[in-house]
Amino acid sequence: MKKILLTTLAWLVLACPAASVWAADTSTLASKAPVLLAQAPAAEAPAAAPAAAPAADAAAAPAVVQPNKGDTAWMMTSTALVLLMSVPALGLFYGGLVRSKNMLSVLMQVFVGFSMITVLWCAYGYTLAFTEGNAFFGGFSRLFLSGMFNPADGSFSMAATFSKGTPMYELVYAGFQATFAAITCCLILGSLVERVKFSAILVFLALWFTFSYIPVAHMVWFWAGPDSYTAGMNEDAVNKVNATAGYIWQMGALDFAGGTVVHINAGISGLIGAIFLGKRLGLGRESMAPHSLTMTMIGASLLWFGWFGFNAGSALEANGTAALAFMNTFLAAACAVMSWTLVEWIIKGKPSMLGAASGAVAGLVAITPAAGNVGVPGAFAIGLLAGVVCLWGVTGLKKLIGVDDSLDVFGVHALGGILGALLTGVFNSPALGGPGFVTDWVTGKVGYTSIGEQLLIQAKAVGIVVVWTTVVSFAAYFIVKLIFGLRVSEEEEREGLDISSHGESAYHP
Repeated sequence: MKKILLTTLAWLVLACPAASVWAADTSTLASKAPVLLAQAPAAEAPAAAPAAAPAADAAAAPAVVQPNKGDTAWMMTSTALVLLMSVPALGLFYGGLVRSKNMLSVLMQVFVGFSMITVLWCAYGYTLAFTEGNAFFGGFSRLFLSGMFNPADGSFSMAATFSKGTPMYELVYAGFQATFAAITCCLILGSLVERVKFSAILVFLALWFTFSYIPVAHMVWFWAGPDSYTAGMNEDAVNKVNATAGYIWQMGALDFAGGTVVHINAGISGLIGAIFLGKRLGLGRESMAPHSLTMTMIGASLLWFGWFGFNAGSALEANGTAALAFMNTFLAAACAVMSWTLVEWIIKGKPSMLGAASGAVAGLVAITPAAGNVGVPGAFAIGLLAGVVCLWGVTGLKKLIGVDDSLDVFGVHALGGILGALLTGVFNSPALGGPGFVTDWVTGKVGYTSIGEQLLIQAKAVGIVVVWTTVVSFAAYFIVKLIFGLRVSEEEEREGLDISSHGESAYHP
């Protein structure tokens, strides 16, 4: 508990200045607005004109902008790719790392956890994250995805992308974001495996999703969309539009695909969960070696494959930004594999398959907030640094804090996410090959301020998310432990969760 309190106090010191930043001069918000994965639902598309309508009436009617079919196909493909990242990729990656007696329990936790969060997302998660409300939560206009399809006339509601006059079907956007919410919750499981109750997992994930993932997603990614900034808008009008955005978005923080929302959010929660649960029985005395590095390698490879949907799909269009995010994702993962492998080889005398697979995930994590926000030089630097930093996180730092974070969720996802979020502010600079960001959504002008200024904004965003998820995670774990209990009995843990929790085995003699 002391470690949790010390962590919270340290990040509060960092995050407190953010409470008043930009408040004194909201006129600068338009110049800080970054290109983020976010949008506000637009009005429903009008029904198509009847085929027999007179030509004169058709000519007089305003043109209806329809989503580009290529963009739509790409976003549905990206959604399926992110689904692949959880089912089966994350399950296989995590499952191979545990002992054989717990293999199916990990698969069940990922499979059922992903499904439950998908249901909750469609029921109330999407509307609270991606509709207008306040700086921390959205509203209730899209409960159970209502209003996205009108069966009376066959029309669909539209959501904004990052280009003016380029809408997408809101149903597609809601589905894409559902996969982000679900995999983020499943990432936490890696810290808790081999000793946690299945029922406790489900209750905790529901609480954490509601009070940590949803508000953080709203704070970082929600804004009114580019079409809300029209030609001739004065400063007051721009400020009113900016004020409808999420709190961290208003600060000007850059997070292309989830460094803060996904990886830092989940990584910190995993660490706190490991502290609450305590160490696995026999840790340090019995072998805890992965039972199948073959499965882990397959899982890591599928994660890499699916991550193209995660990052390149976050461009929301099949365009140049998607291409940049795609290549950066490809490159950063490969760089991290090489840097992790080389350093491990030097330190331990032998390179390992586990290290190479972990390096790939570390690179993918770190490039996530930067994917479309940096140039190729940034991908090289972020990938190479991620391999080294995350290797230290799962070895030196893990020993220092003395917590049984079973599958190193904190060392890879939290540290990698923090590294990527901070370096996004550095390598977004055009002087370092980055694309800069939109400084004026009315005109679409792109620019940059300074590395120091953007780095400070990124650090404040990281601090806010760390404090937020620390408080929510602590409360959620405490409630679940108090009411249901978190950990299985000693007898059940020794027998293995496959049999004791699910009555089946992954392997038979």
